Amino acid sequence: MAAVAVGGAVLALLTGAIVVSGGEPTPSVPTPAPSSASPSAAPTLSAYAAPTLSAYAAEPFVDDGGIEVVPPADEPAPTEVARVAPRPVTVRYTFDGGAGRQFLDVTGRYGMRARTAAGGALRLTRHGGGWAATFPARCTALPQNCPRAILEGGDPVTLNPGTRRLRYGASVLMRPTDTADGANVVQKGFSVGGGTQYKLQVDGLDGRPSCVVASPARIYRVVAPVRVADGRWHAVGCVRNGGALSINVDGVARGTTKLPARLSIANTEPLRIGGKSVTANNDQYAGQVDDVYVTIN
Repeated sequence: MAAVAVGGAVLALLTGAIVVSGGEPTPSVPTPAPSSASPSAAPTLSAYAAPTLSAYAAEPFVDDGGIEVVPPADEPAPTEVARVAPRPVTVRYTFDGGAGRQFLDVTGRYGMRARTAAGGALRLTRHGGGWAATFPARCTALPQNCPRAILEGGDPVTLNPGTRRLRYGASVLMRPTDTADGANVVQKGFSVGGGTQYKLQVDGLDGRPSCVVASPARIYRVVAPVRVADGRWHAVGCVRNGGALSINVDGVARGTTKLPARLSIANTEPLRIGGKSVTANNDQYAGQVDDVYVTIN
């Protein structure tokens, strides 16, 4: 039974159900309260309109010296053939629907479930007029003993951009003590094993965010020259547009690197938030996350 705390409440995950016990008022379970309810109730998903594709303007192209890392050349080839999204799509996770059997995106179509290990738990905490997901605190014990928790789901095919324009990102709140060698905010796919990937992470003890796109043979990464692990909320976004991968922080372009325009990103993995898995050394994110989005057009 995995525990999930919301504010002062504790949610226990038992055979797929969420049970609320004690604490302050929490979002109704499993159906969120209407948006006209008291401030302690989470608004319904229908209160949020999914962003339209036309709402996104192209970011300026700024070359701050992207970093390319080449992995070993003898990686195995992928064993599955992944399909590409058949049409443009936008998914956004605000967590404002509260704690149900799964977390739905704002359209109510794409669900994500919590996965935990070693006593890890996912909590919901207040952010503005809604909720944010809070992941386990940074752990300095042996990796296999560290609490782990991630969110996993979405449709693997729908979220494969191929060579289309791709936007993805999240709002993050990290303290200086939350940083580590790797902290994966949101990702789809892996950068090893001959597959493809897109990912947003926070790199190193400095807490600088970076955007990653991986081909079967190379990893393309652009690192922002600013820190986001300062105890404040920051909106971090990644854009893959043709032969460029760029990063922006709080609406300001912070770097761009080049990649092959023909590089097609497609894999059979689900979307993951907070880490790449729940095994040891999972690049666990520590801190809060909100407004996670992926847009393919």
